[in-house]
Parts: sequence; structure tokens; C-alpha cells
Amino acid sequence: MTTPGFNASAVIVAGGTGSRMGRPKQLLPVGGVPVVVRSIWAFKQCPCVREVVVVTPPENRETILQFVTDVVFVDPGQTRLQSVQNGFARVNPAAEVVAVHDGARPLVNPRHIQAALQSAREHGAAVLAVPVKDTVKESTDGVVTRTLERGRLWAAQTPQCYRREILAQALAKFGHEKDATDESQLVEKMGVPVQIVESDYTNFKITTPEDLIFAQALVNEHTYERTGFGFDLHRLEPGCKFIIGGVEIPHQKGFLGHSDGDLVLHALCDALLGALCAGEIGILFPPTDPSIKGISSVKIAKKVLEIVREHHAQIVHVDATLITQEPKIKPQYEAVRKSLAEIFEMPLSQVSFKSKSHEHVGEIGRGEAAMCQAVATVKVRENQ
Repeated sequence: MTTPGFNASAVIVAGGTGSRMGRPKQLLPVGGVPVVVRSIWAFKQCPCVREVVVVTPPENRETILQFVTDVVFVDPGQTRLQSVQNGFARVNPAAEVVAVHDGARPLVNPRHIQAALQSAREHGAAVLAVPVKDTVKESTDGVVTRTLERGRLWAAQTPQCYRREILAQALAKFGHEKDATDESQLVEKMGVPVQIVESDYTNFKITTPEDLIFAQALVNEHTYERTGFGFDLHRLEPGCKFIIGGVEIPHQKGFLGHSDGDLVLHALCDALLGALCAGEIGILFPPTDPSIKGISSVKIAKKVLEIVREHHAQIVHVDATLITQEPKIKPQYEAVRKSLAEIFEMPLSQVSFKSKSHEHVGEIGRGEAAMCQAVATVKVRENQ
């Protein structure tokens, strides 16, 4: 991934109670993934976004952590503006630009996020918006008083992006405002011009049950599933560590390899790369490179996860089968599953791991080697 020349942070506001939906709308599933998680994923696909601050109540966090782990959580305030202030207070001081986003807008396009951040860096403030499609009327007591000129009207969306110092000044000066429906109003009151970055109409806010239906239809329309296969084999040698799926298991032998020899992660990584037609880990981490000797396979997996997101993809399911004569792996099934779920940032219910013996046949059967076979299914979102 190419790293741009500036550092940005995202504040995702997801503190609502969902009174109109019957439960917190940020946790409602769209394509099997909570609304707010899709918002988080969109920002994680932007090269300049180095951190994501999620403003949400503690009771929501366990659900979110089933899909993502590297986020900062902050408690919400009594109002949206207070929640923004709480989130902004936790933003890394190194961030030059800050994006504020509604967690209930799960279909925001990462390219539009990047464009808004870049515009804010150049001009000070920028918001995503779309031209108003309908004719808009003003009324008093149910009677039309005038028709607004539609060609000049834009419907504001999020994220709304600002240079850090500008948002800090606006919140400090006007943070007590009760009627402000977004942060750009505060910035406008300071006399700072807010640039419009044109977005699209799929970046709508989920507010009603009908919105959820529309979002589900869009996700289904723009995604398809692909499956990849992975394989790895390592010799077992005394003095090496026996690590599978990020879990070290006590044993008199371990895996001999250029990395830590975690053949379960290696097989799964190759399966994911295969599903994306993105090569294999030997290309990303060549065994001829002395600088990565002994590298943790978790680091390899995190790089592969980064590639998955660059392809606008979501891991739907992984299944790994370790083939070894020794040691007995069954007692470790759940520990390995939990580790894999955490490493690949996916629900435990979508992770399968098991082991088979080799019936004392060949090198594996003599305890001289072990093998892993894996499959992975990903849901790929078409590039927009």
C-alpha cells in the first residue's frame, strides 16, 4: 500500500440508541456484518487513515470486536456534538486531518473518503455531499411559502473532514451549540469556507427499516464470493517452536522454516491470496530475504489481511486442517480458532480448524513433518 504524505484520523460516531429501529442501528447486520463495522472497514481502506476512533457505548463493543480489533473506543456523550467532542479528544496528536463520520452510513466509498480528506488538507474543511434530486419547498402552517432553487442545493453527508486545528477551534468556540446538526455548521460560523466533494447516493444514512433493506440490496448487488486453496508443509526438528494458528504448543519438536514455521497461518494466507488471485506468501516474504528470518507469521497474516481490504473484500469463512502424527491437537482446537478469529478480525463462528493423523504413514506418520491444507472464502466488492 502506498502511504500518502499526510496523517489522518477518523472519528466514527455510533452512539445512538436506535429508537426508530427498535435496537441500535449501528449493530444491525448488512450482508452479515454490522452497519458500523462496514463504516470502519471503509476507512481502513484509505491509506492516509492511521487510526479509527469509534464513539459507542461499552455494550456495543464486544460485537464490533468480532470483526475488527485495532480501533480506539470512546464513550458517547448526551448529544451527537458531545460524542464528536469525546472522540476528537482521543485523536492522536500526530493527525493533520480529522474525518467525522456517521457510523450509520455503511456504504461510503473509500475513494470519496480519500478525496474529502485531501480536500480538507488543502483547503481546511470539506464535506461529502450530493446534489438534491427533488424539488424542495419551504412552508408555513402547511402552506408553501416558496420553492428553493434546486440547482444550488446539496445534501450533506459524512465524512466531514477538517484540518485538526480548525476542528479544534470550532469545537472550542461553538461546542455548546444545541441546534447544530453537523460540525461543518460550526466551521462555517468561524468564516472558514467548506469545500464540497461530490459523493454518490449510496452513502445514505440508515434511519428506517426501509433503509436497511436498500443497503442490503446494494451490498448483494455489488459483491460476489470466491474461494482459494492453500497448502504448507514443514519438517519437525528438536529445538524449534511448535506454533499453529498463532498458538504455541509445548512439544519436543517444532517447525523448521525461514519464518516461525506456522504452517496453519501460511496455508490460510495462501488460500486468501488465491481467492483474490493475488499470488502467494513466498512472493511477499521470500525465503531468500535474510532480513525476515524468524518473522512471526502473525505479521505475514496481517499483511495478507491488508491486501484483502485493498481488494475491497471481506473474509467470509476459513477452514484449516492440520495433518500431523504428534502432538495431539484436539485439545487445542478452540484456542487456535479464537487466535485465528482475532488475527483475521472475523467472527469465531466463521473460523474452522481441525486436525488429522497420518496413520503412521511416511514422514508425517513418523513425526518428522506436518502438513496443513486450507480453504478460504471471500466476498469481493466490485470496485466503484
